[in-house]
Amino acid sequence: MEQANIREASNDRWFNVINYTVLTLFLIIVMYPLVFIVSASFSSPDAVISGKVWLWPVQPTLDGYEAVFKHKLIWSSFRNSVIYTVLGTVINVALTIMAAYPLARRDLYGKNAVMLLLVFTTMFSGGLIPSYLLVKDLGMLNTIWSMILPGAMSVFNVIITRTYFKTTIPEELLEAAQLDGCNDFKFVWNVVIPLSGPIIAVITLYSAVGYWNQYFNALIYLKQPSLYPLQLVLREILVQNEVDPAMLSDLGQEANREGLRALLKYSLIVVSSLPLMMIYPFVQKHFVKGVMIGSLKG
Repeated sequence: MEQANIREASNDRWFNVINYTVLTLFLIIVMYPLVFIVSASFSSPDAVISGKVWLWPVQPTLDGYEAVFKHKLIWSSFRNSVIYTVLGTVINVALTIMAAYPLARRDLYGKNAVMLLLVFTTMFSGGLIPSYLLVKDLGMLNTIWSMILPGAMSVFNVIITRTYFKTTIPEELLEAAQLDGCNDFKFVWNVVIPLSGPIIAVITLYSAVGYWNQYFNALIYLKQPSLYPLQLVLREILVQNEVDPAMLSDLGQEANREGLRALLKYSLIVVSSLPLMMIYPFVQKHFVKGVMIGSLKG
């Protein structure tokens, strides 16, 4: 039996045309800055300064990346960012699950009061100076823990993870596990976590992006350049236009000081963004599902 073809209504066709046109324009608006940055990072300093770069690299060269990878502070800051991101994300995800699962249980006494306190912290905080004094009194100034522990748990992540647990993990599953002699810790480790891949992927991505992009805590709490994250080095080049004079001697006459500054800006943006862009495709398949389920009101 042949399936009858349903003709698309005229209004639907016009809607699709307008919809695809608007989405294409948004795609161009979003993609062009990214393409420009990548093209500029591979172009010559003179072409970047003179504004000759519009879409494709002009006078292609790897001088910018060569200067980036010759800078010892960039190598150490890249290593520091990886350490802060990996360690901070592991702690953040672990604390989020430990907080969200009990709050998702119906038999937890006082969970509404705990949720009220958590939500309260999203609207009111002690401020910058009390936070600095707290970190100082805890002896975390100029240590890696000042980059990790102040943001070790996100209330937003706790809320969406709690909602995911409430809507996905049925109470009957817990009762069946308890009948088999499973305690709460084993239930979380053997049942809840394996069934929560989408939401774990979401909070992992949120946490990793937050730790990778943070520079303000480093600006406040760190004094030793050997502890600087990559984003702080990038800020110094973008905002303060600080360039290592050794770079100029390495490149010789191929780029002057201004040209090297401009080239380093775009090269560093690509280098700092590339790791997360490489990770995202592996968690993207879980991202939409986790966000949609975790955002349901529970």
